[in-house]
Amino acid sequence: MAWFGMDKTRRVTADEALPGRAEGPATSEWHDVHEDRRIKPPFPEGLRTAVFGMGCFWGAERLFWRTDGVYSTAVGYAGGHTPNPTYEEVCSGLTGHAEVVLVVYDPARVSYGALLKVFWEGHDPTQGMRQGNDVGTQYRSAIYYTDETQHTEAEASRAVFEVALQGAGYRMTTTEIAPLGAFYYAEDYHQQYLHKVPDGYCGLGGTGVSCPVGLGVRHI
Repeated sequence: MAWFGMDKTRRVTADEALPGRAEGPATSEWHDVHEDRRIKPPFPEGLRTAVFGMGCFWGAERLFWRTDGVYSTAVGYAGGHTPNPTYEEVCSGLTGHAEVVLVVYDPARVSYGALLKVFWEGHDPTQGMRQGNDVGTQYRSAIYYTDETQHTEAEASRAVFEVALQGAGYRMTTTEIAPLGAFYYAEDYHQQYLHKVPDGYCGLGGTGVSCPVGLGVRHI
């Protein structure tokens, strides 16, 4: 099948997606910023996970590792069809995945609602298959929930934020809210990229509209 000139804003079907592979790349199990904390299970008892797509995952991950109550973070791919995709494959638009951040958090210190506030305010969720100059299905806004409680909170937060967005002259959100299937860890050089390369590219940018959910979140 020829894909030259393919529209990167169109999501591929499972039949069109690349075949992938049985195993992903070898990556560190430890966080490069919080060096005594794992980015892969097992995590300490009582911690929970959340998965968000906000465009390029480098800046999104930094936003969350700086959030109080977040134990650990990792970047990867979710929402697609191809098993264990590579970065180049995801960027081709032929896997169906979004670039996402896995957030491991302590619910005793930060609520899922507070993380949703960081998510909504940290990017522009009205742009469809892009964030700023980054264009393609891998840059879509997405929330992949791990249980029905997260699902309910995500949908409720979107409803509230859309009212605020419309009041500020923005369109409706295009955010995908779907159950988390497989999360595939990205290659090691992507993990905590903006800590390793402090002056590296960060395309993250919000709308400036405040999301009236999850109040009390702070960054460290």
